[in-house]
Amino acid sequence: MKIARFHPSKRLLGMTMVLLCGALWALSGVAMQYLLQHNGFHPGWLVTTRLISSGFILLTVHALLTRKAKNESIWAVWRDPSSRLPMIIFSIIGMLGVQYTFIMAIQESNTATATLLQYLGPVFITVYIAVRARQLPNITESIALILAVLGTFFLITGGKLDTIQISTEAVVWALTSAVLLAFYTLYPTKLAKRWGTILINGWAMLLGGLTLSFINPPWHLQGNFTLESLSLLLFTIIFGTAIPFSLYTKSVLFIKPNETSILTSSEPLTATVISVIWLHIPFGLFEWIGSFAIIGAAIILGSKSQTEPNNSS
Repeated sequence: MKIARFHPSKRLLGMTMVLLCGALWALSGVAMQYLLQHNGFHPGWLVTTRLISSGFILLTVHALLTRKAKNESIWAVWRDPSSRLPMIIFSIIGMLGVQYTFIMAIQESNTATATLLQYLGPVFITVYIAVRARQLPNITESIALILAVLGTFFLITGGKLDTIQISTEAVVWALTSAVLLAFYTLYPTKLAKRWGTILINGWAMLLGGLTLSFINPPWHLQGNFTLESLSLLLFTIIFGTAIPFSLYTKSVLFIKPNETSILTSSEPLTATVISVIWLHIPFGLFEWIGSFAIIGAAIILGSKSQTEPNNSS
């Protein structure tokens, strides 16, 4: 089998793209926490607005990039009967599910905790694959699983057996987000290979946002709208979704898929540092130990993965 080789300058460009994506996703998460907890934005309204706006942007980008290509219409996926139901499932359970549970985890705790616990997604993927294959994880995977469990314990308890640092609701939302992230990563493989990630994610965002709009209509404004809050909202839509996703998609042309998985592990660390500095989130020694343990588990599992991941933040 021929091993793909990338020019050093291209690899550097690809790695820079992924690291920039992680930083932008982290900043977006902190911006959402600020909107929720300091500007009174409703989490459902924020998810609806972000998904619809971001989906529209991605579909527009796809249309512009493929305007001269035949059979590349943004409607092509819906004209294929075999893609319709999987697309709907991915949009509602995958995209909307991940986004909504993640922002609820932020609402109930903070961006750092929500992001770190969501990065248990690769752990759930490993467990799922092991169960499906009916074989125990190997030594490397077992070490990663142990690190993930210890990291979660330290993050939730702060190293104290009789103390829970974050609410039960926050833990449930964050772990549900991690499970749905695993689903989001595994489920749309065939769709993405056939139609491309920009088109699939664009429609998933738009359909997910439209679905939630029945409960949280975007025209029912909920929050304290100021120049600052509007700027942060636009940041989460443009710099927190459209731009980093486009960069991430482009980066896999220059570096290996498992390298992108490892480099995106910078996101939870960046989110934690920004949360501590900007929002003054209390983070003690054991929380930092737990953070590095979870990130370490994600890096170990990512280094073994040869499939391209999809991001939920």
